[in-house]
Amino acid sequence: MTDNTSSSNAVAEDDWAAALAEQTLAEQTAAAPAAASAAAPATMPAAAAPAGTQVFQPLEDHRAPPSVASALDISRVLDVPVQLTAEIGRTRITIKNLLQLSQGSVVELDGLAGQPLDVLINGYLIAQGEVVVVNDKYGIRLTDIITPSERMQKLARA
Repeated sequence: MTDNTSSSNAVAEDDWAAALAEQTLAEQTAAAPAAASAAAPATMPAAAAPAGTQVFQPLEDHRAPPSVASALDISRVLDVPVQLTAEIGRTRITIKNLLQLSQGSVVELDGLAGQPLDVLINGYLIAQGEVVVVNDKYGIRLTDIITPSERMQKLARA
């Protein structure tokens, strides 16, 4: 029984050795000769080479002209979802008053009637507008876009 076990272990080891040799041969033929000589000396087996040289490709500098590069940069974030909030006004109330609210209660806001509402993206003011109704749905007509310099001024005043 020991003889059969040792012979089956030898066969299994031979299978693993053959698979490893086949993988090593495939990696060596796929790699460029210059990259292979730079990654590991010829005497070093492929299995002993650093994992990074076997898995990761070297980074290349693909710099495009500035106009093309900026178009590529913005295309990376076009599908990122953001939260748009239309704010008519705000108020601060105590927890006592909050608990007294019921259906039909009126909460006074600091915004005036007819005053433009604020449009915020992820909590940052980006525009102001007015409420419109189109096909029985509410919408916002933007009347003023806030520039980055105006945003900085408003932050400085706050």
